Amino acid sequence: MKLKYRHCLFVISLFTFATVSRAQEAYTAPKLSNPDSWSIILVPDTQTYMKFERNHGTLETMTAWISENIDALNIKMVLCTGDLVEQNELLVPDKINGNMPSRNQWRAVSHAFERLDGKVPYILAAGNHDFGYKNVETRRSNYSQYFPVHRNILNAKALRAAGKNIDGLPSVENATYELISPQQRKFLFLNLEFAPRDTILQWANNEISKELYKDHTVVMLTHSYLNAQNEHKENENYPIEDANYGKAIWEKLVAPSKNIQMVFSGHIGSPDNFKAHTAFKVDRNAAGKKVNQITFNAQAMGGGWNGNGGDGWLRIMEFLPDGKTVITTTFSPYFAISPTTQKMAYQKDDYNNFSFQLD
Repeated sequence: MKLKYRHCLFVISLFTFATVSRAQEAYTAPKLSNPDSWSIILVPDTQTYMKFERNHGTLETMTAWISENIDALNIKMVLCTGDLVEQNELLVPDKINGNMPSRNQWRAVSHAFERLDGKVPYILAAGNHDFGYKNVETRRSNYSQYFPVHRNILNAKALRAAGKNIDGLPSVENATYELISPQQRKFLFLNLEFAPRDTILQWANNEISKELYKDHTVVMLTHSYLNAQNEHKENENYPIEDANYGKAIWEKLVAPSKNIQMVFSGHIGSPDNFKAHTAFKVDRNAAGKKVNQITFNAQAMGGGWNGNGGDGWLRIMEFLPDGKTVITTTFSPYFAISPTTQKMAYQKDDYNNFSFQLD
């Protein structure tokens, strides 16, 4: 009898443990920790979603989730770190590094973000793959053709200045946008092209130094900036001249500034190694203010460079009503849409979930 009793207790214990474990793993949709908070959504490089037709739906799921959660998460801005497509001017895909010509890639990424038009402003960095033929052989891009500023009325309303592209025409590859938070903190978002030219850094400095923006918090978005060792990138092997990479951008623009307090970028990665896709660094600018520099990418997660494009990962950045605290959560709408995979919808590593302070 004692043996049977012990066996029953063992079975009950196993059942209880399994029930508790399932309860602990129960999926909860993302929500604000404070109802008065607001948020920015950070979308990593989209190129691997675009180069294979089978992956297009994942980015569509991500932007659909953003659209559905604008009110619930009080989303005021969406940022994308660039490399919107794999190749800017490819006519015949090789079926290895993608099966879509560039025109189809641009159309697909444009369609994915189109669902946000008129709902929330979004700023997309132009990465190295968005220029030239395959990979920034020249500074020419199809960016403006597919993402003209007037397409999203909320972008047009927020636009304050546009720099000139390689053809000398104003283009939002380099641009500033203004946002006033629910707590009335003034933000100026600065979008910079891949490896910005000296003239663009000078233009950016002139814009953010205007008396009009002396009390604004400047948020800089550019494609390449930090490496996975949390260092400013010193150089990259691309066939373009007049190019400034992370260290030069820091030295020529960010460090001398008095109001840049956040920098976002993407670009880096390694197959199925999330740590190699991320970086975080805090320095101080000329005014002694903290500059939180955040790199986030995911494009080689989910099977490497020719995998599913990045498992649908994005970052939710919640700005608390204290006006200074930002909580970062890394989440995948792709995993969240099915009860089978919802247990995988949140990244649990510290480097993907953290908070930081604004001055």
